[in-house]
Amino acid sequence: MREEAARREERELQRGQAKPRSAEGWGLPLLLWYLAFYKPIITELHLRRKNIGFIFIRFSAWQYAGCDKLWAGLVTTLCSSVRHHFGALPLSVYHVMGARPRFASGFSQKEWVLKRGACLKLWGLLLVLGAGLGVLLAALLVPGLKEHRALKVVGSTVTSLSGSGLVLGALSVLKNLLVSEKQKIERLTNSEKFTSQLGFMSKVRGEVEVLIGFLAFMEIFERRRLRVVLEITSLDLCYPEKVAGVLNAMNTLLSDANAPFIFVLAVDPSVIVPCLEQTGCMKGLADNGYLYLSRTVTLPFSIPRMGSRSRLQCLEAAVQTREDLMYRVITGNVERRRRRAKDQGATGAPPRHEVAEAEAVRCIHEAFRCLHDGADLLARYLPSNGTQLRRIVNTVPVTLRLLLHRGGRPQGPAPRAAAAWVVLADRWPCRLSWVLQCLEDAWQARPPPGFEERSLWDVFRQHLAELCALRQPLHNALGLDEDPELFEAFLARDFPFTARDARALLPVTVNLDHSIRHKMGLLRGLDRLAKEAAAAAKVSRGVQCPHPE
Repeated sequence: MREEAARREERELQRGQAKPRSAEGWGLPLLLWYLAFYKPIITELHLRRKNIGFIFIRFSAWQYAGCDKLWAGLVTTLCSSVRHHFGALPLSVYHVMGARPRFASGFSQKEWVLKRGACLKLWGLLLVLGAGLGVLLAALLVPGLKEHRALKVVGSTVTSLSGSGLVLGALSVLKNLLVSEKQKIERLTNSEKFTSQLGFMSKVRGEVEVLIGFLAFMEIFERRRLRVVLEITSLDLCYPEKVAGVLNAMNTLLSDANAPFIFVLAVDPSVIVPCLEQTGCMKGLADNGYLYLSRTVTLPFSIPRMGSRSRLQCLEAAVQTREDLMYRVITGNVERRRRRAKDQGATGAPPRHEVAEAEAVRCIHEAFRCLHDGADLLARYLPSNGTQLRRIVNTVPVTLRLLLHRGGRPQGPAPRAAAAWVVLADRWPCRLSWVLQCLEDAWQARPPPGFEERSLWDVFRQHLAELCALRQPLHNALGLDEDPELFEAFLARDFPFTARDARALLPVTVNLDHSIRHKMGLLRGLDRLAKEAAAAAKVSRGVQCPHPE
């Protein structure tokens, strides 16, 4: 959007249009002068302008999730960001003296019209103030007029009355300068009468209308179109009522046809739609959250799955932070070693913990190289979600350090295998938990010789029917898993982990929710009890009713 704005700006200048201006530097006094004494006019020239300026505002709904009204946080963020962008003084002066633009009559190209009424009032107050000061000074300083108290009373009265009008205007500007729109809305929200305050929405709407008028004024002054882009994120982390409130606030702000707002709503529909359907905003829409979203969002755009090249670039950006950390660790160890050798006057063998740290860093680098190598099969199984990629990058060093701490490098799995195990636990937590629970039950029952060399895919395939029977109580957990065909290819062909590998890696698996496995153990135990009870009942019926022969 910034690049498009720059291209449009350049094309407008090539067409010979007037150069845009801003409210910074010497433009601020000019802006205040226009705010006080001129009314803006929307002309045909302004409507044909193609250059545009964007004001970007980021709104994380999670930061305001604790508020009584999350949508009030959206409005306050909008007001404070616009105030910060243009400055507090221009917006305060607009509150008191500004005028909203009106359309030109006829074919006039004049964008500014003098406020005759405001000028006459100001000059009248100044003339009356000057006359009052003159009479007062004459009554105080002229020897022949000092004894006339009436002149002193008239002079002081006229001076005070005319000066009070100017002082009241200055105080109004000062009040709006000190008390921002955000503070006004927060004061209304925190009021004890908030729930019964019928005029609350109208007051908030009034503040928003003032903001829209100020933006329209700045469009004429800056000689460009202005659009406020609000990026709303983390909405799928909030309660259902909060989600509906933010969407209602968006509809309220966009109800004005000339509102210069663009909302970029970054959400997961599979999370937002159930939240909407739990609230009362679906009345009249057949409780269909997808229908509500389709009527709210005017330009839906579903981001496609990340390609292999983009996935590796995202992984590289996440790994870079870890490599920076490793570089600091390595250089710190080398510097400490040099200082110790210098103090002792000899170069002895490095301490044991430094050797272990260097080995850990080497293993972590090797694992990251496998993840980042496009030719490695492991890169094929990386997720397309940036959050999952960062989670994997953060988990791999922890897993490898725990492995080295438990048994050292020779006894533990290779760094590539540990990285593959982290990817497996992140992408298929439910299926992996089921396999681990089946292994745990088998280990408790003393498995036959050679069981440790059995592949995890064979264990999963053997108990797949039992998992399908429990799919209803495990529905939410199964929803965490991704493509089941990739899971089969991962375990059956590319990374054939065995029960021995699982026994070694399970104690250091930190990115797997073990409560899922605990729930599976309970369900599996109940299922076994039900089967044993049914078998016992069948045997008892067979004893009571023997065969006729």
